[in-house]
Amino acid sequence: MALDLDALATEVQSFLTVRHLATLTVLRADGSPHVSPVGFTYDVGTRTARVITSAGARKAILAAADSRVSICQVDGGQWLTLEGRATVSSDPNEVAEAVARYADRYRVPRENPLRVAIVIQVDRIMGRVALAS
Repeated sequence: MALDLDALATEVQSFLTVRHLATLTVLRADGSPHVSPVGFTYDVGTRTARVITSAGARKAILAAADSRVSICQVDGGQWLTLEGRATVSSDPNEVAEAVARYADRYRVPRENPLRVAIVIQVDRIMGRVALAS
């Protein structure tokens, strides 16, 4: 079920902040999917998802080449898929923002001088998150 990006339920927003891993799907040149486990963050106000990785990681190379990506987070019967266009940034400010957000949701990542941020402008969220009763 597609969700309204302008009116995400509190439960959906909460599900996007709890420590869950996800998968990032990007496409190879032949159209086949490349799926990687990732940690990610989501900014509701700007509709921006961020993934940190190394510049030479396959997911970063593929995201830069074909910018349409999806992230899927699952916990039991609850799930969300975020879709959008990605850019890969090595800008120190953008990477620092992604690292800070990652540290808030997961843990402080190890040092990585080759770190980049995959920045996704989310244009669609689908899923099922249980509403509090």
